[in-house]
Amino acid sequence: MTDIAFPSQRVGDLTITAISDGYLAGSLALLSNIDPADATRMQERAGIKDHAAIHIGCYLLRGGSRTILIDAGAGGFKQWGGRLKANLALAGIQPSEIDTILLTHAHPDHVGGLVDASGEAAFPNAELVAHHREIAFWQDDGNLSRAPERAHDSFLLARRAFDGYRERLRTFDAGEVLPGVMAMPLPGHTVGHTGFRLESCGRNLLVWGDVVHFPRIQVPRPDVSIAFDQDAHLAAATRSRLLDLVSSERLLIAGMHLGELGFARIERMDGNYGIKYVGFSRDI
Repeated sequence: MTDIAFPSQRVGDLTITAISDGYLAGSLALLSNIDPADATRMQERAGIKDHAAIHIGCYLLRGGSRTILIDAGAGGFKQWGGRLKANLALAGIQPSEIDTILLTHAHPDHVGGLVDASGEAAFPNAELVAHHREIAFWQDDGNLSRAPERAHDSFLLARRAFDGYRERLRTFDAGEVLPGVMAMPLPGHTVGHTGFRLESCGRNLLVWGDVVHFPRIQVPRPDVSIAFDQDAHLAAATRSRLLDLVSSERLLIAGMHLGELGFARIERMDGNYGIKYVGFSRDI
């Protein structure tokens, strides 16, 4: 097995590897509370060539004889992503080796890769673990009927994904979901949006899901939300609180839309937050 081509970090006895699923075509017009011209300038100053592209990341977690996947990418839904399986193979991992999938939330770019075109589980031996409020939201027919037409496909995809794992679906509320993995509620983006804090041998890392989609904009401007947020004000409040926490604790973070480097720290300078990506490492 080799993961030389993929950013990895060691968290005590755990190894976490960033696995790219590819990109989705977004738009800076999706952002609220910021002038599009200002958003464009921020992307340009950061050296980002495609201002609207949103990277889709997943994370492979290994340790204690477990092989865990955190989120499963878009799987080609709406021609988004679809590279997860190929990249897992390059990392030496076959789908049948994944024993657990932790879900941050059930938006299409996180659950699309859970099932194949026929609706069968893409990871045949994996238990799917998700927040109970997230499962309930997407399964609720009232929520489906109230959703705009453009969101109906998202509901159907989430339901198809859950159904593919119906015999191996476990829900949680809070606390430890696996040895060394603590669930952290991060509401606002969705009702059950959850981060996962890894703790091993006194070392820590937080997988924060979709706290940001455009990190070079939303880290220095946490008040900026995106149209994908179910509750924009709550998402912004969660983002501000979390940026304060991770910067104060010097906590290493991983996030599904941080970019292909996968890992970063948040620093506070002159009253503003900034993001600093970290290189390949074997021990944090």
